Amino acid sequence: MIKTKISKEQRKAIRNARKMIDQAIKMDSNEAETRRRVERIFEEVMGYNIFNHLSRERAVKGAGETEHVDFVIHLDPEPDARPIIMIELKRVGIELSKKHLKQVTSYAIDAGCEWILLTNGKEWKIYHVEFGQPPKIEILDNWNLMEDGIDELVRKFEIIGYKSVKRDGLNKIWKHVKVLAPKSLLSAIISEDTLRTIRRNLRKNTGILVNNEEVYTGVSKLLNEASAVAMSSIKMPKSTERSKRHKTNKKSD
Repeated sequence: MIKTKISKEQRKAIRNARKMIDQAIKMDSNEAETRRRVERIFEEVMGYNIFNHLSRERAVKGAGETEHVDFVIHLDPEPDARPIIMIELKRVGIELSKKHLKQVTSYAIDAGCEWILLTNGKEWKIYHVEFGQPPKIEILDNWNLMEDGIDELVRKFEIIGYKSVKRDGLNKIWKHVKVLAPKSLLSAIISEDTLRTIRRNLRKNTGILVNNEEVYTGVSKLLNEASAVAMSSIKMPKSTERSKRHKTNKKSD
């Protein structure tokens, strides 16, 4: 995401939001009061029109009974507009948990919505839903209104702000994140051109000639467990015809 200049108004909006949630924490506010304050954050910090862009208790029809999600963000003011983000709201005193994520995930899958937001006013967590068998849920970002820096919070809230959503910003950010995911990066590293460059540099620095398999094994040893698992699913490229000819010529010599 391109960093834009942060204005005094944006910093003031974050400070006001922090005061609202701090008051709610001190009063141990119930869910209804937390909801009222979170609505103001959507309006004052993120630029939404809460009457046109925010649906409360929207019905979601699944395999069983009809359920109701706390909030839905949409761009079209019509009541049945396509949901962009489904929001599960908890009272400010409740810590967000996997149970809450599972609950709103089922709503999002039934509604065909790619984005999920969990919040209690203090903690904010945005997730992406990748539809498949089974669906895959991955976190995009998270932040804490009471603990993180003001400028950082401005940029975090921009991710799910009205301007970003209107410009399909969430999907653009997600594509950028996926490009830099371990498997994507490792696929770029374990390519014929990159392996050749690594081997060339190793020979230049050490005078020792190694092959692709040895570089592959060496790189895998640098990785943590999760990255090593990702790498194991990436096939190492076969030697090119040029490499084969080079070996044949050396044998002939």
